[in-house]
Amino acid sequence: MAPRTDVIAADVIAAVAAGTHADPFAVLGLHPHPGAKGGLVLRVFRPDADAVTVLTPEGEELGVMPRRHESGFFEMRFARQERFAYRLRIDRGGTCREIDDPYRFPPILGEMDQYLLAEGRHWRAWEALGAHPTTIEGVAGVRFAVWAPNAERVSVVGDFNDWDGRIHPMRLRLGAGIWEIFIPGLEEGAVYKYEIIGPGGELLPLKADPFGFQGEMRPNTASVVARIDRHTWHDQEWMATRAARHDRSAPVSIYEVHLGSWMRWEDGGFLSYGELARRLVPYVRDMGFTHIEVMPVHEHPFDGSWGYQPLGLYAPTSRFGTPSDFQSFVDACHQEGLGLLIDWVPGHFPNDAHGLYRFDGTHLFEHSDPRQGYHPDWNTAIYNFGRTEVANFLTANALYWLKAYHVDGLRVDAVASMLYLDYSRQAGQWVPNRFGGRENLEAIDFLRRMNELVYGSDEGQGGGAVTVAEESTAWPGVSRPSYVGGLGFGYKWNMGWMHDTLRYMKRDPIHRRFHHDDLTFGLLYAFSENFVLPLSHDEVVHGKGSLLARMPGDPWQQFANLRAYYGFMWTHPGKKLLFMGGEFAQGREWNHDAGLDWHLLDVHWHRGVRDLVRDLNWLYRETPALHELDCESDGFRWIRGQSADDSLLAYARFGRQPGSAAAVVCNFTPVPRPRYRIGLPAGGTWREALNTDSALYGGTNIGNGGRIEAESVPWDGQPFSAEVEVPPLATVIFVKPPA
Repeated sequence: MAPRTDVIAADVIAAVAAGTHADPFAVLGLHPHPGAKGGLVLRVFRPDADAVTVLTPEGEELGVMPRRHESGFFEMRFARQERFAYRLRIDRGGTCREIDDPYRFPPILGEMDQYLLAEGRHWRAWEALGAHPTTIEGVAGVRFAVWAPNAERVSVVGDFNDWDGRIHPMRLRLGAGIWEIFIPGLEEGAVYKYEIIGPGGELLPLKADPFGFQGEMRPNTASVVARIDRHTWHDQEWMATRAARHDRSAPVSIYEVHLGSWMRWEDGGFLSYGELARRLVPYVRDMGFTHIEVMPVHEHPFDGSWGYQPLGLYAPTSRFGTPSDFQSFVDACHQEGLGLLIDWVPGHFPNDAHGLYRFDGTHLFEHSDPRQGYHPDWNTAIYNFGRTEVANFLTANALYWLKAYHVDGLRVDAVASMLYLDYSRQAGQWVPNRFGGRENLEAIDFLRRMNELVYGSDEGQGGGAVTVAEESTAWPGVSRPSYVGGLGFGYKWNMGWMHDTLRYMKRDPIHRRFHHDDLTFGLLYAFSENFVLPLSHDEVVHGKGSLLARMPGDPWQQFANLRAYYGFMWTHPGKKLLFMGGEFAQGREWNHDAGLDWHLLDVHWHRGVRDLVRDLNWLYRETPALHELDCESDGFRWIRGQSADDSLLAYARFGRQPGSAAAVVCNFTPVPRPRYRIGLPAGGTWREALNTDSALYGGTNIGNGGRIEAESVPWDGQPFSAEVEVPPLATVIFVKPPA
């Protein structure tokens, strides 16, 4: 059948029918009729329709549209001069349904949204882009908007249009490179992707929404229309006080969790966000931790990446529930007095076909030069931090989790890989910056801006939130404000302390005397940053074994070593982080495909370590001398730091209030040291607040009867001293109450 074209060219109809027309809104919907008599002409393309009838919103028939092309192009002329509301009845195979025509609605994005997105300063970009259930002109549906400036055509596809990209092509907003459409009748739960024709006419693999609020359960990869504004929050008290809870003077003890393997059902299934709120949250609260840190919850395609290769940065993973379920989980944490930190991964993203890689047929989110846009360690792409829209995408994402989910902070993964252009690259495999150096100036600017917005009051987004950098080099000022040249993070993981001390602990005690500086070296730089001492998931994978398995000696010595090490860690300057399972000395290496070995708590030694970690947490929280000056040199003083031959350390910790002090003795040999004199900074009675050798924890119960008396005998450079019973492979903590 030859095309009948009263007022539109045959090639235009053919382009619409083929799904290649660059501006479908210029063709479809109501338009002025160009004929002498004027009026309006309505054009509809529905390849799934046998017939199309035009209706008033009340259901009155205005006429059956003539078919102008066998592909499903319908056109009808009206004598009316003024635009009017209408509906369509689609007849197909003997059934009919009524719809509102997407092409009768005006543009969606406001001018300010376009301007800010183009400028790269739209800090709530998620409110403009993505899929949003909404009502326009009294009609309910979903508005979609996506950035794809180099595409020739972008369509929304899903079950609602048989995944046919010709039915819902979008409108391009010039200048911002944003494509948009409002599809009436769609609701929450609709599954969708974007069908994109790239430059030169290349039909790309279907793409998930970069701003999708929910993703399908893997292995499916589509986005899901979701609301994120329905949760009624009950954490007002927490939100009002959390800034103080993140201060350098506050006790911060973090329990790091992989939600998929903390605990599993007997059939191997995941716990939901709701079950985690009921089980994980009270457990962590009772253990005395102040925060939970979850490994990445962004939607990701591969379980084995643990979430560190995310594609849905705006979607909590569907493995455990919906966005509303995750909001309830965060709320449950706050109501129990726990902060919730998430791992955030702006350092790289995988090149899965449905993701960000070559999103519009060009290297849109990533550098086109593999020397800048490819990560050799992880076989992933690297964001182009120098592109304003990409930096905006990431910065808005950081603020999104704080705003929409009340997340209390971001632990930023692999910061070092972002800071250095030559990270994991050989000579000739990287591109110097404009000054010829190896520093990634664009990434530095991005990180500083992100931190300024999180902490700054001008945007009001953070509200006491915190950022923590996993930065493994000696980059200066990571946790210093940007206005003094720092990167602006609140805290930095102390990777050097972790590596040095674990290297020391795995040695046989008979050799430790030759490596004493592994314990003491960290104090040379302990106050150069605001440090977190991390015993993270990275230390119990890839053949490293568990923390317990890395301790030397027979089983008794292994447990004693681990208990002594924990005592050292909890009294060392710096905030604390422990990966799940470490609190009860899990024996095997972590396996992300299985739950922790909770049955080990039936064994006294494992239960003893659990009780020790709980008591260390509460002692740390309740003793100002152990946390108030964690990040300041005034809070620490060596009593005996050079007893290498004894493999023994003694040091004092101080709080802000005069007289607030704690004294710590660590013995890293299996030899008890009776009547061992140590210096003390104050006289009088000192309470033996904790002894890792207590029988309660599985030790030999050598101790000091609960207290010691400091004599006016100068020792170790201190004005007072006392003889103490030092147990083997143990840490003993004495506390002096404030004056």
